[in-house]
Amino acid sequence: MPSDTHHRAPRKPEHDYSAAGTYFVTIRTQHGLSLFGDIHDGVMHTTPAGEMLIHWWREIAHKHPTVTLDAFVVMPNHIHGLLVFTQSGTVALPDVMRWYKTMTTNAYIRGVKEDGWPRFPGKLWQRSYHDHIVRDATHLDRVRRYIRANPATWHRDRFNR
Repeated sequence: MPSDTHHRAPRKPEHDYSAAGTYFVTIRTQHGLSLFGDIHDGVMHTTPAGEMLIHWWREIAHKHPTVTLDAFVVMPNHIHGLLVFTQSGTVALPDVMRWYKTMTTNAYIRGVKEDGWPRFPGKLWQRSYHDHIVRDATHLDRVRRYIRANPATWHRDRFNR
């Protein structure tokens, strides 16, 4: 589904990312480090760091009331999620992603200092993120299935190193 685009900005220059619509995002850890849990028998078992990602994902809707949350999954070294922008012009996808990455990075650093979470070299997240603009109900259904099935297909995921 998503391609590994951490060496280029994946945004479509002609698209208004503050427009109402649904966006499928993937954020990957820098260097592909597995910091958020493990998958056993097709089930994701999150670490406290993985639970922290879930917490901050839910906070997006509180921080940005015109953004609603849809399917979401934490994987060992990345996340996938669907964000629905219910109004145009109130917030842009890059702003939401920057906020999420900042909040989770700060929380992860606190976890390293206070709870002994594994350290990461450099940055927690890769420089950018990958997004898809969800065009219709069929595409939305396909993305939801992909997100929900992601732990069960981890054994063949290209992010699984």
